[in-house]
Amino acid sequence: MVTLTPQTLLRPYLYSPSPFHSPNSKSKFLRSHRNPILRCSIAEDSKSTASPTKSDSRARDLSPVDCVVVGGGISGLCIAQALSTKHADGVSNVVVTEARGRVGGNIITIERDGYLWEEGPNSFQPSDPMLTMVVDSGLKDELVLGDPDAPRFVLWNGKLRPVPGKPADLPFFDLMSIGGKLRAGFGALGIRPPPPGYEESVEEFVRRNLGDEVFERLIEPFCSGVYAGDPSKLSMKAAFGKVWRLEQNGGSIIGGSFKAIQERNGTSKPPRDPRLPKPKGQTVGSFRKGLAMLPEAISARLGNKVKLSWKLLSISKLDGGEYSLTYETPEGVVSLQSKAVVMTIPSHVASPLLRPLSSTAADALSKFYYPPVAAVSISYPKEAIRSECLIDGELKGFGQLHPRSQGVQTLGTIYSSSLFPNRAPPGRVLLLNYIGGATNTGILSKMESELVEAVDRDLRNILIKPNAQDPVVLGVRVWPQAIPQFLVGHLDLLDVAKASLNNTGFEGLFLGGNYVSGVALGRCVEGAYEIAAEVNNFISQRVYK
Repeated sequence: MVTLTPQTLLRPYLYSPSPFHSPNSKSKFLRSHRNPILRCSIAEDSKSTASPTKSDSRARDLSPVDCVVVGGGISGLCIAQALSTKHADGVSNVVVTEARGRVGGNIITIERDGYLWEEGPNSFQPSDPMLTMVVDSGLKDELVLGDPDAPRFVLWNGKLRPVPGKPADLPFFDLMSIGGKLRAGFGALGIRPPPPGYEESVEEFVRRNLGDEVFERLIEPFCSGVYAGDPSKLSMKAAFGKVWRLEQNGGSIIGGSFKAIQERNGTSKPPRDPRLPKPKGQTVGSFRKGLAMLPEAISARLGNKVKLSWKLLSISKLDGGEYSLTYETPEGVVSLQSKAVVMTIPSHVASPLLRPLSSTAADALSKFYYPPVAAVSISYPKEAIRSECLIDGELKGFGQLHPRSQGVQTLGTIYSSSLFPNRAPPGRVLLLNYIGGATNTGILSKMESELVEAVDRDLRNILIKPNAQDPVVLGVRVWPQAIPQFLVGHLDLLDVAKASLNNTGFEGLFLGGNYVSGVALGRCVEGAYEIAAEVNNFISQRVYK
C-alpha cells in the first residue's frame, strides 16, 4: 500500500550541474576551531556544449557505434551499464561522453581527516533495480544500509516530532491533532471533494484528499526535502505519480491501494534475482566509501567506452539514418556516428544542442526550472546535541525536515554519522544540511560563511545546545541549478519535446536524466533500465526493417 507518510521521508536528492571551486571565505566558525576543515565550492552548469573554435569539417572520424550516451552522470552511466548487461546482443557497442574530467555528475563524496561526507545526493532507496545495478557493478559487499527503524522527524511548534513509520504508528504520533488524523482517514477513504477536472498541484491534491494538517505538517516539508520545491506549483501527477494514480484507479487513495494490491497478487511475476541482498524494512542505502563508489565502479567496468573531457559541439542526422556527433576533445575535434543517442544532460544544457534539430523540442526543454540549493556539511561534538533530542544517550535517526511555516531557513538536516558507519571521528556528529530551493533563491547572493551561520543558527534553535562550540565546517557546495521542478504542466512539456523529435524524423534520439525519470537517485537508475530497453527495441526494429 502506498501512503503519503512513508519511511522515505527526506529522500536522497539528485542534482545535475558540475562543480568548480570558488575562493574560500572566512567566518567565525573557521577561526574558532583549532584545526578547521574548509571546502567551499560552487557548482555550475555541466557544459556539454562549447563554442566551436575549429571547423567541423576538420573533425577526425571515429568508428561508428550502436549508441552514444551524452552525459556521464548516474543516469548516463547506468543506461550504458544496463545496455551492456541486459541488451548486449542488440546493442553491443556503447560510448558514454562526459564534458567534465570525471564521472558521477552530481555525486560528490569527500573523505578527509576521519570524515566522509556527501555534497550532492546522500543515499538511495534499495529497490530491486537499484540493487541490481549495485550487484552488476561489483559493489554488493560494499553496500551499507541504514537502520529501518531509525526515526524521521519534522519540526513543529519548536519541537522535533517523529513521523509515523508504519500504519500502526498513526494513532500515537503527536505531529497531528486527533481532528487532523480523522480528516486524513475519511479523506483517504473517499469522503472528500471530487477531483476538479484539471491538473492539481501537490498542495491542492493533498488538502482536498487528506486535509490541511497532512499538507502543512507532512507533505510540505516532504516536498522541501525531495524537490526543494514549492508544493503550490509542483504537479501531483508528475511529482508523486504513484499516489496520484491511486485516486484515479480506485476512486480514493485507500480504494486505489486495495486495487493495486489485488492486481499485484493476481499477476505472476518472475522470481527475484537470487544475487540481490534482502533489505529489512524500509531503509536507505549507500556504500562503505560513499555514493561515489557507484559511478566510479560502473566507469571502471565500461573502461574505454567512457570518454572524459568530451564537449559536444553539435549533433545532426545523416541521410542513412545514423546520427553524427561532433566533439571537442583533448585530442582535437572528432566526429562520432551512432545508430541511437541518449541525452542525459540537464534540460537547459540539452536545449541549445537540440535547437538546430527541433526548435519546438528545444523550447519545451528550456522551460524546466532548476532552483538553487546549497549542501552544508558541518560537525559538532556529541555533547553539543540537546538532551531532549537523544535516544538512549545517542543522536539516532535519519534526520529532520523543517516546514517553511516554522521560521527556519534550512530545508532539512540529515544525521549522516548516525545513518551510516564511519562517517565521522569518535566523539563527533556529522550533519548534512540543505538550504535554498524554490522558496529561497536568495542563497545565490550569500557568502559561504553566511550560509553556515544560517544553518548553525537554525540548528541551535532545534537540535544543538545554544552555548555549544562552533562547528567544524567541512564543505559548502552551492548548486545554482540543482533539482528540476516537476511543476504543473511538466509532463505535457516533456511529451511535446519527445513527440517533436519523433515526428520530425529524429527517432532514435532519446531524452533521459532526472527531469525525465524523477529526481531521486533510485528513480534515475530505474529510468536507466527503461530507457535502455527503449534503445534496444529501436535498434532491433531498425535492423529488421
